[in-house]
Amino acid sequence: QSGYVYRVCRAWHRANEVKGYRWVVDIDLEKFFDRVNHDRLMSEVRKRVSDWQVLRVVRRYLRSGVLVDDAFHERLEGTPQGGPLSPFLANLLLDELDRELERRGHRFVRYADDCNIYVRSRRSAERVLRSLTRFLSMRLRLKVNESKSAVGRPWERTFV
Repeated sequence: QSGYVYRVCRAWHRANEVKGYRWVVDIDLEKFFDRVNHDRLMSEVRKRVSDWQVLRVVRRYLRSGVLVDDAFHERLEGTPQGGPLSPFLANLLLDELDRELERRGHRFVRYADDCNIYVRSRRSAERVLRSLTRFLSMRLRLKVNESKSAVGRPWERTFV
């Protein structure tokens, strides 16, 4: 499966190059699954789910703690790594990012917490990186991983 995703993304890079989108904003969210804000995420879940029992199960799932040195630690942020609901919940939260990118008219590909946005110039790419960093921080309470995120040429950056 992952090979398929890689091939699709590589084809997307090439298609955008032909159309003049020769710059990419490569965004990686810092420790995304560890730092998802529960209240912000539950707000997104409540927009789509009205059954209070389902909402309670999701909230308990998010708070499910971990044992460290025989001591229980409740999870105050983040989603359980490898948990069956975590990718689904991540997509619920990041749907707002997708809608914002569409609203702005950007060409983009997102896979989990990695996102590539294609633009025509370096200047546009730098502007998009700055504005999306602000949007993610202010609106979704997420932090962009500055060491992994960058502006570059699509053929120089790897995705997924």
